Amino acid sequence: MLKCRTVWKKLAPLARDSSTLCRQDVRRAGLNNGSAVRVPAAHMSSGSAGGGGENKLYVLLVGAACLGGGIYAYRTVKGDQQRYMERMAEISSRPHKAASQKTAVPAQSEPPAAAATETGTVPEPKPGAAPSPEEPSPAAPGAEAAAPSETTEPPPADEPVVEASPEEAAEPPAAPVVEEEPAPPSEPSPVELTEPPPAPVEESEPTAAAETPAAEPAEPQPDVVAQSVDSTPASTKVPSHAPYLLIGGGTASFAAARSIRARDPGARVLIITNEPDLPYMRPPLSKELWFSDDPSVTETLRFKQWNGKERSIYFQPQSFYIQPEELNSAENGGVAVLTGKKVIHMDVRGNKVKLDDDTEILYDKCLIATGGVPRNLQAIERAGEKVTKRTTLFRKIEDFKSLDKVSRNAKSITIIGGGFLGSELACALGRRSADFDLEVIQMFPEKGNMGKVLPEYLSNWTTEKVKKEGVKIISEALVKSVTYKDDKLEIQLKDGRLVKTDHIVAAVGLEPNVDLAKSAGLEVDSDFGGFRVNAELQARSNIWVAGDAACFYDIRLGRRRVEHHDHAVVSGRLAGENMTGASKPYWHQSMFWSDLGPDVGYEAIGIVDSSLPTVGVFAKATAKDTPKAATEKSGTGIRSESETEDTAVSPVASSTPAPAVEQQRDNYGKGVIFYLRDKVVVGIILWNVFNRMPIARKIIKDGEEHADLNEVAKLFNIHED
Repeated sequence: MLKCRTVWKKLAPLARDSSTLCRQDVRRAGLNNGSAVRVPAAHMSSGSAGGGGENKLYVLLVGAACLGGGIYAYRTVKGDQQRYMERMAEISSRPHKAASQKTAVPAQSEPPAAAATETGTVPEPKPGAAPSPEEPSPAAPGAEAAAPSETTEPPPADEPVVEASPEEAAEPPAAPVVEEEPAPPSEPSPVELTEPPPAPVEESEPTAAAETPAAEPAEPQPDVVAQSVDSTPASTKVPSHAPYLLIGGGTASFAAARSIRARDPGARVLIITNEPDLPYMRPPLSKELWFSDDPSVTETLRFKQWNGKERSIYFQPQSFYIQPEELNSAENGGVAVLTGKKVIHMDVRGNKVKLDDDTEILYDKCLIATGGVPRNLQAIERAGEKVTKRTTLFRKIEDFKSLDKVSRNAKSITIIGGGFLGSELACALGRRSADFDLEVIQMFPEKGNMGKVLPEYLSNWTTEKVKKEGVKIISEALVKSVTYKDDKLEIQLKDGRLVKTDHIVAAVGLEPNVDLAKSAGLEVDSDFGGFRVNAELQARSNIWVAGDAACFYDIRLGRRRVEHHDHAVVSGRLAGENMTGASKPYWHQSMFWSDLGPDVGYEAIGIVDSSLPTVGVFAKATAKDTPKAATEKSGTGIRSESETEDTAVSPVASSTPAPAVEQQRDNYGKGVIFYLRDKVVVGIILWNVFNRMPIARKIIKDGEEHADLNEVAKLFNIHED
């Protein structure tokens, strides 16, 4: 009817003008017949005078248009009446349908109807579900305001039936419609993606206090949760769409989520992790947690840092996050974590992933931060279930809890591996060996601890330090076989030595997790492993990679892959920024650190390989040259959190002269070790020298040759007390 009325308004003036001109022609013709003078007749058109053919044609066209408009109006009214009758018939049959559904499945339909009748409101549709296009949306203003994007076509103006009975209003959306077409209602409109809703200023800092109000709805939340628990299967709790999808629940994913929310306060971020825990930091698992005096540390996972301050291993508490099912409905967005789920397939062209329970999730932008999987020895893998059951591949919280329990009950633990993790765990277990009558053995193929990283003289000094912690060292040990005999594990070495122990900890490196490479069609680096990415950490147009799994190009040191906390923080932060359109290249030289207890620690940057030529400059250490003292001064236990934002600008060398070489012999209390390639410094280790990493970063970035590295070492002020 509206269309007919509009057409009539446009055609009526033309019809009236045509009839007026025709009447004027008739009058003039009558007057001319009564007189002797012949005057040409008037014409409608502005063309040349003469003849009435054009007028007749015009009148014929106008008449045909009017006739067509009338026919169209008649058919439209007839069709509206037919649809109205069908609509009324469909509404009148709803009570019978609802009764039959209640009889068939009472548990699915009765709780929502009861809840709606008691509260007087309509149950909120689940994320990813949409009402049938044949059913009217609820008439409540609150429902219309909550989901304006779901209304695709307003009801016709001449349809008076927009209200339904309470039973009809309480009826949930039809399930078959949700199963057949889950994608359209889950995909946000371009306005939602490009213009997020305004958020308070404090949302730019993603702290628990800032995001809790936005993440948790006020009063309706208990009702929504109750409905989802009672009537919703577990699989439907997973949102069908996430604008920002982060695969992996480690440090890189959390850093990316914070970065995304800082640049886009209304962003909706979904983190998927196969672990049962929220994002947490891994370094304390092999460091501070082992030195805690709290007997319930395995339950609380809280520890005292070297500076004496206590904190949790988790980055943020539960209140910081929102529930996954609330991700698409949260007013100001938020970060949701889907725990205990694993992504097993990626459809890059379709922008979706499949979980291990066959659930599919659409995404707009995706970050792969899958980390790595601990390597194992082939001798252990071939040994059988009895050996693998008594072997720990240390990586997760559950590994820490398991090893802590073993260390309190076993008589002997053998750590295989002399790198960072193996040496840290050896020192940690050695500290408690006296209290629990525990024998701690560490074996590795190198001549000394961290022999692949430290120069030989410093590796030997470190080995003696580890021995003083109560650890028995077996160097140059290559494992030939492992067997289980007489309630003991027997480790047979290739040189004939035999070691008996109760439990084995394999700390022999990390294998990057690239399981998604095949399905996603992403390139894996053949030399370093991991996903190959460009300077912006991008593997494809809408896929980024960060953390241990990223093989990136270093503008100074070439292509690399780094497995440390600081790299995960920095790469995750940069990937998050680039996912929101920053387009920044990766230029940061990431650092890493290791502590052999509270008294000995080091920080390193660049390529630190013992096969490279090295130059070390050392000085006598003081009481403040320890990891504990360094964290007391900086106020943070995770040292990279404070140093990554600093930059070194025009460092000033110390004026204190270096002591004589004779005084430094076999005294490696503190110092600087330079790693050289083609006479250029490519790596630096600060041994018991802390909070100087920006200077080391600048030296590597400059890429210059240095005639006297003793002078360069003065930049770190190692000779000052």
